[in-house]
Amino acid sequence: SLANNNLQSLPKDIFKGLDSLTNVDLRGNAFNCDCKLKWLVEWLGSTNATVEDIYCESPPEYKKRKINSLSPKEFDCIITEFEVYQSLPYQSLSVDTFSYMNDEHVVIAQPFTGKCIFLEWDHVEVMFRNYDNITGMNTARQTMLQQLFQKVMLTLSFTFVFIGTSTVVCKPIVIESQLYVIVAQLFGGSHIYKRDIFANKFIKIQDIEILKIRKPNDIETFRIAEDWYFVVADSSKAGFTTVYKWNGNGFYSHQSLHAWYRDTDVEYLEISGKPHLILSSSSQRPVIYQWNKGTNEFVKRFDIQDMEDAYAVKHFKVKEDVYICLTRFIGDSKVMKWGGSAFLDLQRMPSRGSMVFQPLQISNYQYAILGSDYSFTQVYYWDAEKAKFVKFQELNVQAPRSFIHVSIDKRDFLFASSFKGTTLIYKHVIVDLSA
Repeated sequence: SLANNNLQSLPKDIFKGLDSLTNVDLRGNAFNCDCKLKWLVEWLGSTNATVEDIYCESPPEYKKRKINSLSPKEFDCIITEFEVYQSLPYQSLSVDTFSYMNDEHVVIAQPFTGKCIFLEWDHVEVMFRNYDNITGMNTARQTMLQQLFQKVMLTLSFTFVFIGTSTVVCKPIVIESQLYVIVAQLFGGSHIYKRDIFANKFIKIQDIEILKIRKPNDIETFRIAEDWYFVVADSSKAGFTTVYKWNGNGFYSHQSLHAWYRDTDVEYLEISGKPHLILSSSSQRPVIYQWNKGTNEFVKRFDIQDMEDAYAVKHFKVKEDVYICLTRFIGDSKVMKWGGSAFLDLQRMPSRGSMVFQPLQISNYQYAILGSDYSFTQVYYWDAEKAKFVKFQELNVQAPRSFIHVSIDKRDFLFASSFKGTTLIYKHVIVDLSA
């Protein structure tokens, strides 16, 4: 008998090995029916011993309920969190992951060194390691430009966020088992590289026309039917956001969407099974384009209302519903839901200093990560019952610019780029509070 001891909980293994137990008296205790007591609910449902009625004292929603009337399903004991796993000693902008040669790889754009750094998983050391890079320009020129950028930063720090870099995006695309990387640079032009498996290095195969792409800010790759494309968002006053198409030998200009709008981000998504692009711009509301099968081009449909100064738009799906996360540097960022003919407001998040609001799905968990240049990064998880995001963790990342999920070796990682500090790798951890 453990009756009348004012117990709030019991050790999980207290009845272990007592298979011949016939009677247990736990009356007169003040049990806290939380995850630590979930095992008792499970044990009561399987034991042959006689147990007198016992009651919960807390939490309030379970007060005075019989413990043997509870179901294990009523206990929500699984939580997740992101733990720092590895840091990379350099600044970064874009981070992308890709599958190639039956393995997962990561490529990171280093703005100040003008490099694309390629990482692979070391199964022995259980860490990510660098195995190759693409260098955009010679070292002397890099040093000269970096000194110039630092001078600009002292007097025009906000502009530096946009122009004070060289390599801004390293975008991988695998076509018929061949790896290509589109390297977007603010100086020295943008180029396309091919992975030569025999020479075990990257070889430049193509330049991207500098008359259209003057200040690239984002790249998206996508496939429509059997054709491969990529689109470059150009943020200069005289540039053209342009779609490029693969013709079997290289990528060539397919369509210029619009000029002189200073586009900062482009997002490819499907709405009702039809390909769409959303362009974000510093001079107008986000614009939605839809693919026209007849002309094989994108046609402007409409813009997203009440979202001036949206820096970027990223999408995610919950079941069949399409949502978008819209980032603002000043003002509130938003989550919106497709309503059949337009995107409708769902949720607002305060986001002073934000340049990334990235939705990510890891295992069965849907997250949205809102970065900030002035405070902690906020991680939200999707609450299916409330049909909205709920804040649950803060991350300390300096000036984050992108977040990407990498799944490898039965582990899930979150890469967080940093424009002003070290690039961080977090491990996604699932914790059972009832264990």
